[in-house]
Amino acid sequence: MDYFKHETAIVDEGAKIGKGTKIWHFCHICATAEIGENCTLGQNVFVANNVKIGNGVKIQNNVSVYEGVELEDYVFCGPSMVFTNVLTPRSEFPRNTAKDYGRILVKRGASIGANATIVTGVTLHEYAFVAAGAVVTKDVPAYAIVAGVPARIIGWMSAYGDRLDFSRSDTVTDSIGHVYQKVGPYEVRRLA
Repeated sequence: MDYFKHETAIVDEGAKIGKGTKIWHFCHICATAEIGENCTLGQNVFVANNVKIGNGVKIQNNVSVYEGVELEDYVFCGPSMVFTNVLTPRSEFPRNTAKDYGRILVKRGASIGANATIVTGVTLHEYAFVAAGAVVTKDVPAYAIVAGVPARIIGWMSAYGDRLDFSRSDTVTDSIGHVYQKVGPYEVRRLA
């Protein structure tokens, strides 16, 4: 075993866990889950069957990653944030098979704040930043900062984590020299 698993964590037989990953107290990883290298799963994280998690992902305490969710490399999931996977849940008429689940894709480098909710069917594009407590009901463009209920774009952020101010120019350089261009009200591109 070339990853760390706390003695209280459960990793079902068949789960694929990458080298250098750390799985902390009271986590449960299901049999067909795939977790990449150098990830950190905080206390009480659940990873369902058929979930794919990339490399370098950090999932804070009390997060459930349900079937239908995919996290690409370097995603950050804040404490107690929520992924949903059924659009119209009913207790009397369960929707609990793979065909009932919607999809959530969280692309490389995106960050999700504490207590945020991501509704099924949504894509968070590269380096999107979801504020704490936001409820995301539609796709979030690359580099966008979203906040509120429902979440709306309130600004832009570089991959490094600098706020991008396009009020004076359509191109901005962040603190490590990367250049970004705003090409429309809902699109920012990294040029260099």
